[in-house]
Amino acid sequence: MSRTKKVMFVCKANSCRSQMAEGFGVSECSMRKGIEVVSCGLAQTSVNKQAVAVMKEAGIDISSQQSKCIEAFNPADFHVVISMCGCGVTLPEAWQARPIFRDWNLDDPPALVADEPGVFVRVRDEIKQLVSALLTEVSTAG
Repeated sequence: MSRTKKVMFVCKANSCRSQMAEGFGVSECSMRKGIEVVSCGLAQTSVNKQAVAVMKEAGIDISSQQSKCIEAFNPADFHVVISMCGCGVTLPEAWQARPIFRDWNLDDPPALVADEPGVFVRVRDEIKQLVSALLTEVSTAG
């Protein structure tokens, strides 16, 4: 019997990028067996309303998701850790030492929306592609 592989999406505040990744991951994992996804932040805050809106446009409801702090989790429980924002180098070593650790370093939509009105949609679409490829990789890995 195979063990469930857990995926953690980490960001600074767990309000936007990591929440979108969790939403896409949960949606995709409903069609896959053996993978669970969750997200957290270095700090805990509220889920960004624009992130909720653009995910709804993509057919995914993240309105009930809550921001969670990394301190609530044990890194040993996770097979995959993805830093969404470039914060990966500041994570404790135990998080960086997981079998799959990556830093996607995606743009921060709330920080850029004044200059790039479509940034939430662009980053959402980037996250969707990255999450899909990651879950395919994880589900086919031995």
